[in-house]
Amino acid sequence: MLNKTNIEAEATPQPKPLFGLSLDELASLMEAHGQRPYRAAQLAEAVYRQRAASLDDITTLPAELRESFAAEGYAIGLPEIVQTARSVDGTERYLVRMADGETVETVWMPDGDGGERGDGSVAAEEEEGEDKAGNTANFPYRRATICISSQVGCAVNCQFCLTAKLGIRRNLTPGEIAGQVAAVLNRHRLDLGSSRGNPSPARINLVFMGMGEPFLNYANFMAAVRLLVYMRIPESRMTVSTSGILPGILDFAKEAVRPKLAVSLNAPNDVIRESIMPITRKWNIAALFEALDTIPLRNREWITFEYVMLGGINDSLADAEELIALVRNMRCKINLIVWNSGPDMPYHEPTQAGVYAFQKRIMDAGIPAYIRRPRGRDIYAACGQLKRTVESDPLPAPLVEISSAATLRG
Repeated sequence: MLNKTNIEAEATPQPKPLFGLSLDELASLMEAHGQRPYRAAQLAEAVYRQRAASLDDITTLPAELRESFAAEGYAIGLPEIVQTARSVDGTERYLVRMADGETVETVWMPDGDGGERGDGSVAAEEEEGEDKAGNTANFPYRRATICISSQVGCAVNCQFCLTAKLGIRRNLTPGEIAGQVAAVLNRHRLDLGSSRGNPSPARINLVFMGMGEPFLNYANFMAAVRLLVYMRIPESRMTVSTSGILPGILDFAKEAVRPKLAVSLNAPNDVIRESIMPITRKWNIAALFEALDTIPLRNREWITFEYVMLGGINDSLADAEELIALVRNMRCKINLIVWNSGPDMPYHEPTQAGVYAFQKRIMDAGIPAYIRRPRGRDIYAACGQLKRTVESDPLPAPLVEISSAATLRG
């Protein structure tokens, strides 16, 4: 039975977000309001590059026009960071709430996790060069990586991933995907336009490796990529991870602007892969590699294969030999990810010696292989651990008090 409160709540219209509209859509909005084209450019600049918090902040637009937008229900509409946790290693995990109350998790990793190493990009060269030279900076980090979610939950059901336990609730919109980045950048008060006079590094890498399968939300994911490029984050600093959604890979191969690609492989054959990744029943490894062959790799571009190492399941030297045979003729590198534990999960980590031996065998075959640094394990922020953790959930270590945004150095 509906009471008065419910009726009033249902009657209250949701704000119409400006953040998430494409540049063409912003132009159409201005045209509908009888405005000249340059007004659309001013609005886009304020929303995406200046990351205005409210319509009142967009002082380049006439007050009358801003009031008209507000009267029609328009708002900036950025997602809101509602919970934060900081790891002992500096990683921060955010619970991010959308306008309808749904939440996802987003992760901030100062100095990244080494995932870009060896992929041929400028970001990789920076990291490799600085790590080799042992460069340090006055600011506590030299670059940062933001891990973004693309769906509320996930439908792929990888058996080693905590996000799979959520199931799938809905896709995120382009504004909700790109909005996670804007919310985190605003929290840290980072200016992507210039590093002059800004002690915080403007070098931001993005990984679409949070909650969800980006290629099952393909149109919205790619629309978010285009918004992020306009926000001055080049696609060469973005990496998207897929479990192997073939229609998405085939569409991705045709994109003029696209991030780097990482494929969550995790096994050297279909038998092992199907046992931990049921998606293999629909698209086996042979079909997956056939689709990958359609991608026209750019100069210095490599495909990354992610390989989550599960003790006693896919971490033997025989598995390494099979993996070598599988990828030998591809321009690729392997990112080895030691499994990050979670409650009620029937897996265990491989031994450190076993991981090193696995890596050495692959590298001896002439294939680049890197062990990705785990980040934020103690707060469930590491790869495969995102599950919309709330304060009542048990954590392997107590949460560390985090500074409010106002006290962060920026």
